[in-house]
Formats: sequence, C-alpha cells, structure tokens
Amino acid sequence: MEQTNKLKNSKEVIQYLATQFPNCFSTEGEAKPLKIGIFQDLAERLKEDEKVSNTVLRSALRQYTSSWRYLHGVKVGSKRVDLDGVEGAEIEQEHVEHAQKTLKESKDKAFANKKAQAEKDEKTKYEYLVDAFNLFLEKKPTTRIILVPRHPEKQEQLASIADIISKAKLRFESFKG
Repeated sequence: MEQTNKLKNSKEVIQYLATQFPNCFSTEGEAKPLKIGIFQDLAERLKEDEKVSNTVLRSALRQYTSSWRYLHGVKVGSKRVDLDGVEGAEIEQEHVEHAQKTLKESKDKAFANKKAQAEKDEKTKYEYLVDAFNLFLEKKPTTRIILVPRHPEKQEQLASIADIISKAKLRFESFKG
C-alpha cells in the first residue's frame, strides 16, 4: 500500500493548490479573486487526493483570502476566477468595500503590534542599561549616570528610562535643559 504524506499546514496546502491550479492560485504577486463557493469545487476536485483534508483545506482557503495579497486584488472591475482560471462574475461593490475594510484593519493591527513590540524592545534595552549600572554600582557605589537625549523631541524616551530607573529603586535626578 502506498503511503501519502498529508499536508499539515495552510502554507503547504496553498503551495500545493498553486501547483495543482496555477490559473487560480498563486504564491507570489497579486492574487486573483476567487469564485464564491470555490471551497465546494476544491473539495470535489480533491476528494480522491489523500494529501489534503477538508479541515486543513478550509483553513488554508481562509488564510489565502485574508492575505494582503488577496485583499489587494479584490477591486472594482475585477472578475472572480474558478479553479481553471476561467473568469466569472465581476466583484460586487460591497465585496470591494469589505476587502478594503479588512485590509485596513489587518494593516492597522499589524502596525500596532509592530509598534508595541518596538516599544517593548526599547524598554528591554533600557532595562539592560539599568542592570549593567546596578552591577557597576556594586563596585563603585558613588557612581552617577547622566542621561541626556541627543534629540529634544525624544523626551518621552527619557521619561521611559526614568520610569525604569525608578522601578529599579535607583536614585536619580532629572534636569530640564
């Protein structure tokens, strides 16, 4: 009996779909808007294919259609395609609006996450500074640290560092220039 390797994640399934249905799915460039109900078509065409379960297929399709590449392709005047790449119905305005809204929300969330991570990384960097200073204080207890921002517009960074220093229970003085 021949053993087949089941595709385990959405990324593998999307790559597989792009090889099986190259006129419909792609892994780079702008993605074509898919025919409504394409899951049923896929399930039917792949019913004998033991590599893909319907559960992973549904998840992969959800990931594909919520990707920025796909959402960019949903625009006025575009036509949906079936598995063979045959153009069908034109995209309705409400679907375009939904895609634009989803894309904006996704980008806003990604940028907010990126900003939060950058702030977390920044805080961590200053926490390392405080830790190093604490080690130095053990050897030279009278040492002072002077923090001066190079850029006056970065006062909030100085406030962030001051917050970390005070949480570390270190004595500090703040000078306004």
